[in-house]
This record gives sequence, C-alpha cells and structure tokens, in this order.
Amino acid sequence: MEPISVIEGKVSHLDRADVDTDQIMPKQFLKRVERTGFGQFLFYDWAKEPRWDLPANPILVAGRNFGCGSSREHAPWGLQDYGFQAIVAPSFADIFYSNCTKIGLLPVVLSEEDCHALARAGEGEVDLEAQEVRFAGRSVPFEIDHEIRRRLLAGLDDIGVTLAGEHDIAAYEAERERSGPVTTAL
Repeated sequence: MEPISVIEGKVSHLDRADVDTDQIMPKQFLKRVERTGFGQFLFYDWAKEPRWDLPANPILVAGRNFGCGSSREHAPWGLQDYGFQAIVAPSFADIFYSNCTKIGLLPVVLSEEDCHALARAGEGEVDLEAQEVRFAGRSVPFEIDHEIRRRLLAGLDDIGVTLAGEHDIAAYEAERERSGPVTTAL
C-alpha cells in the first residue's frame, strides 16, 4: 500500500445520499478476488443514465451515509481502481469506512455545507498530515483516528503492521515452549 500524505486535484461530485455498496459495485461483478479491474463497473447502473458524468478525479465528494449496505470490499476496490484517492462526505457507513482505510483509500468526514463548498470549488487538497482539507482559500480541519492516520501515512495495511513486528514475533516463537511436533521448521 502506498503512503498517503497529500491528495490534491480536481473534485468529482456525487450528490446523492445513502449510496449503498450494491450501487457502488453491483453484485454481478463480485466474482473476482483481485483488487484491480473493478473501476469499469463502478456505479454500473447509474452510468447508463442520460447525462451521467463522474470523472475519475483524485477526490470524490459524496452525500451522507456513503457506503451503507452490505460489507463489500469490492466497493472501495472499485472506487480506488477508478481513480479516486480520497472520498469526502458528511458521514460513512462504519464497515465501508474501515474497508477504505485498509486499502489506502482515504475517507474524510466534513459537514454537509463544507462538502458542497468543496464540490463547488471543483478542486482541492486533502492533507492527512495536517488533517485538513483546503479549497477556495479555505482550510477545514477533519478528525481521524490516530492509529488509522499513522498507518495511512506509513502506507501500512494489516499485513504491513504485522510484518513491522516480525522481530518480536520471531523472538517469541523461538522462546516459547512447544508440546508436540514442530510444524514450522523446514
């Protein structure tokens, strides 16, 4: 996973509330386990609507309760594969928020008013280090869990966090008493 510091660029706006994971990534496309290749199916049914336009910009501004519905890792995978690096919304479904942070897709909670202002600005900057979103001469702070922030800044997914303790794990395994056969020695 790549470290995140500052995400800057144009903003795409999806002005809809309660967007669920089946709308983000419809069930018929969940047949693969790789994290890539899902961007082409993002908002598949909505993309067929007349005048649908959602450019693949670095920042997506969405409505409240974004990512509600079933726990579907494919939804954040599709958003990231499409080109989004940060999603700014008034609120997120808890599991969706967690799934985003585990793959390096930065979810940011701002007020509805600030989300609309960012969308109107058309471009912005999400600074994870400073914990602020900057646009149109404004700087709006956001909150994020300290550990999630540390992991994203360092580019650590769950496996990376575990591997960071590899020395301690090896020391523990070398010292612990075993009863029965050893299954780790080759």
